[in-house]
Amino acid sequence: MVLVGLVAGILVGGTWLPIYQMLQPIAQQMQDGTPKEGVRGQGLGVSKSQEVLPPEAVPSLTADHCPLTTSPKMPQWFVNINRFAEKHGIQMMNEDGTMRSAFFVMMLIVLPIALLVRVGTVYLNAYCLQWVGVRVVRDLRNDMFAHLQNQSLSFFGRTNVGRLMSRGHGDPGTVQSVITTTLAEMSRAPFEVLASVGFVVFHAINNDMVEMILLAVVGYPLAMFPLLAIGKRIRKYSRIGLERGSVLASTMLENLTGIRVVKAYHTEEGEKRRYVETNQWCVKIAMKALRVGLLVAPTMEACTIMLSAAFLALCFWRGKTFAEIIPLITPFVVAYKPLKALGNIQVSLQGARAALNRIYAFLDTDTSLPLAPNPVRKATFDDALVFDHVDFAYNAGDRIVAQDVCFTLKRGKTVAVVGATGSGKTTVANLLARFYDPTRGRVLIDGTDARDLDMADLRRLIGVVTQETILFNTTIAENIAYGTPKATPDQIHAAARMANAEPFILRDEKGYDRIVGDKGFVLSGGERQRVAIARAILKNPPILILDEATSALDTVTEQQVQEAIGRLMENRTVFVIAHRLSTVRNADTILVMENGAIIERGTHDELYALGGTYRRLCNVQNALA
Repeated sequence: MVLVGLVAGILVGGTWLPIYQMLQPIAQQMQDGTPKEGVRGQGLGVSKSQEVLPPEAVPSLTADHCPLTTSPKMPQWFVNINRFAEKHGIQMMNEDGTMRSAFFVMMLIVLPIALLVRVGTVYLNAYCLQWVGVRVVRDLRNDMFAHLQNQSLSFFGRTNVGRLMSRGHGDPGTVQSVITTTLAEMSRAPFEVLASVGFVVFHAINNDMVEMILLAVVGYPLAMFPLLAIGKRIRKYSRIGLERGSVLASTMLENLTGIRVVKAYHTEEGEKRRYVETNQWCVKIAMKALRVGLLVAPTMEACTIMLSAAFLALCFWRGKTFAEIIPLITPFVVAYKPLKALGNIQVSLQGARAALNRIYAFLDTDTSLPLAPNPVRKATFDDALVFDHVDFAYNAGDRIVAQDVCFTLKRGKTVAVVGATGSGKTTVANLLARFYDPTRGRVLIDGTDARDLDMADLRRLIGVVTQETILFNTTIAENIAYGTPKATPDQIHAAARMANAEPFILRDEKGYDRIVGDKGFVLSGGERQRVAIARAILKNPPILILDEATSALDTVTEQQVQEAIGRLMENRTVFVIAHRLSTVRNADTILVMENGAIIERGTHDELYALGGTYRRLCNVQNALA
């Protein structure tokens, strides 16, 4: 399609050539229809200083003796057509050198054909290149989204989501608008200018007007130089504008995400002011880019007018006739629009260049977890999961948030982790799920380093239920089946029953087809949690991570969720994080963490009898109960 579009663009410029070449014989006839001295040698384009031959001295316009065939000023196609017509008995010229009606009939045939070809090539050029442009941007967005999916959690932890959205959608949108609106012009305009300039050069050489070539070849390109300086400033402002636009998107996303807090604290007016200030900040840079961009059109116009004035002055000085000037003026007029389009393209391309720089900078950022060159395939969990002297820090040089963590989780057993907020519990769970890789040490699954396992197999082995339940804005059934796309309705319903979710699901008339809203907005916290548990039950992973799954629930709801979790934990290897120590009493092993290190380990009774940190945590919670 690119090749077809480019070829069509070339042909668009070529369609002007027959139109240009029709001008000279018509202009010559309009200027003077009477034969002049030297018709035999000079054709119709003679100077007024030449004397008129008497009628009897004018040779007849026959195929064997046509003055046009020897004229250096008339287009060769005109000479050829005239010769061909006379051979077939069609007289296009009178004996006195004026044109007959057959000539104008021929013109009326050729002109519509040329225009029809032009319309078709313009359409084909625009369609093909826009077709390509839309798909290029589609692939660019796909690549950016895929690149996002491959990044580690540390990337999302330090990157503003609103700015990511702006880059993923806004920047490709800028590129798309440029490609779809200017790529066709960019491929067509140069050839239109080239055809016009080429005809001017050809005509000037044939008519002893070589100095006109200097205007065409040197003068018009000089008009592009002011655009270079303007383009640099436009690119600079476009880059700043895109960055500020991403801040604006981030501000809106932040507000919408925290709208409950905004309403609860009645800060709507403050949020409005903050958005207005950020928006005004963006408008200022947009106006700077606009002021510079608006210089392009008048600059091009001024240069064109100056060149046209110079051209007319030169023609007057050389004493050129109307018939000689018209074929030169018309291409200059026609070339003005594509030249102006090239100036506007310069503005658009600088904006697109700034967007592309941001896109490629993003694509060059890679925080994804490294994949083993020859990953180990593993379909089942058979023996034990081992943390072997694991350290972890989010970035090099940062504080170590997990230090020398060592424990073994045997198949079918439950390990619980307790400790104060910030003690490193969730970090250990994230290392177990391989959301991060250890800074030092290893996480072994059946003796194989998790980094050497096939990532898809590892994800199938591990299921996660967190305190912050994430649901998608689709039906309850689709949320339960998320990650298990081949699940049948019966399997979905069975998982919901095991998670104590079916009663509240069926209370609504839409049942499993009910849309849960953004982040599960229409469901209560306990309902969202039970949908997430049903999702984990349906996935049926052999290793289960429960990260404070009930800490935000009331007592009655917690009981319902605990029953569901109890069913979920059956015959599984479970890693539990909990603030409420009542949820971990029956764990086979309890790990007590403080400042990223395990300071106590054992069963509930052993740790309580030890009288250390675990017992103090139990006493505090009992006192608050």
